[in-house]
Amino acid sequence: MFRLDHKNALVTGAGSGIGRAIAELFAQQGAVVWVVDRDANAGEATVANIVKQGGKAFFENLDVSDAGAASALSARLPHMDVLVNNAGIGHVGNLTLTEASDLDRLHSVNVRGPFNLCKAFVPAMLERGAGSVIMLASIGGIVAVRDRLAYTVSKHAVVGLTRALALDHSATGVRFNAICPGRVETPFVKARLAEYPDPEAAYREMASTQLNGRMVRSEEVAAAALYLAVDESAMVTGSCQMIDGGWSAGK
Repeated sequence: MFRLDHKNALVTGAGSGIGRAIAELFAQQGAVVWVVDRDANAGEATVANIVKQGGKAFFENLDVSDAGAASALSARLPHMDVLVNNAGIGHVGNLTLTEASDLDRLHSVNVRGPFNLCKAFVPAMLERGAGSVIMLASIGGIVAVRDRLAYTVSKHAVVGLTRALALDHSATGVRFNAICPGRVETPFVKARLAEYPDPEAAYREMASTQLNGRMVRSEEVAAAALYLAVDESAMVTGSCQMIDGGWSAGK
């Protein structure tokens, strides 16, 4: 397993799901992790679990859409070797069921959030000539997802942001990559599935877009993030790592 000894890592949206899996894996592999979330209880729970397992972690409360708060956070913390922009929100709806306010809300978190964190933490990486920035995009950043208009738009923007940053700054030694999962079996998704009359049938339907017939596990996304974080992936930048069970293969 790859190691992150002597590295500082910041993970947004680390209170649950993919973010929590990434934060815990990074800590297990030697990183000092800053768990960032706007839900203090969830974020503190992630930290407590990391500490219980013998890792080192700290919690920071932050709304990633607040540029000023992101800048103030970077001024208080030590330099980061790894920045994981995981925090994000979703929306269900096509054009007739999507309002401009929905588009703006997703943009503020899913696009402005990563931009704000990059503005806050990447300059120090550029100055040192080293660092890895990992964006959690989505299959929806590569292909359109039915009835996910605002979400698809925002995740395409995340992929564009990743590629633009890589093109402009990778010569400095700082790397920028995106992870694009298919449907992930997070606690939130499990809770929604439980609301269906037939949860098993609902699961099969949601997983049917993925060629192996199941959803992605958060731990599988975390493993990809670990690879992108370590020095062994030095030649990987500007990439979109697909973890979609083959969803995009026929597109």
